[in-house]
Amino acid sequence: MVVSVGSDHCGYRMKLEMIKVLKDWGYEVIDNGCDDDSRPSYFPEIAKAVCRHIQDGTAQKAIMFCGTGVGAAIACNKIPGVRASIIHDVHCAHQAVEHDDVQVMCLGSKIVGEWLVPDLMKVFLEAKANQDDWTPKVVKMLDEMDGKI
Repeated sequence: MVVSVGSDHCGYRMKLEMIKVLKDWGYEVIDNGCDDDSRPSYFPEIAKAVCRHIQDGTAQKAIMFCGTGVGAAIACNKIPGVRASIIHDVHCAHQAVEHDDVQVMCLGSKIVGEWLVPDLMKVFLEAKANQDDWTPKVVKMLDEMDGKI
């Protein structure tokens, strides 16, 4: 599986550590920046780069690292066809994929300890969207909402 990752300056250090974990697990990783934490970076630009790989099918899942996960989730969800969620616990890590087919996990490096992140990533990356009567309909409804009220 290919995983697209990115971070702002707040999530940079966590991203670096988690890329090592992902590669050790055998995932192919596309790192979309930022490239250091010495100056502020704009997470909306990083989110666009990360989600481009989801849109075009280059990556199957993505992970954004920022301070809280909030801004990353907002930015990713602005991109048509992308479903992103803040994930700070194991239950949400699998539930988001199983029930809403979330492709982008947004993590807050100031919220979640580095010791928990590998567990969250593993559960998120291994989860599959349910193919029951409910989930595909919900995902279709979500996709149809892109840019519309």
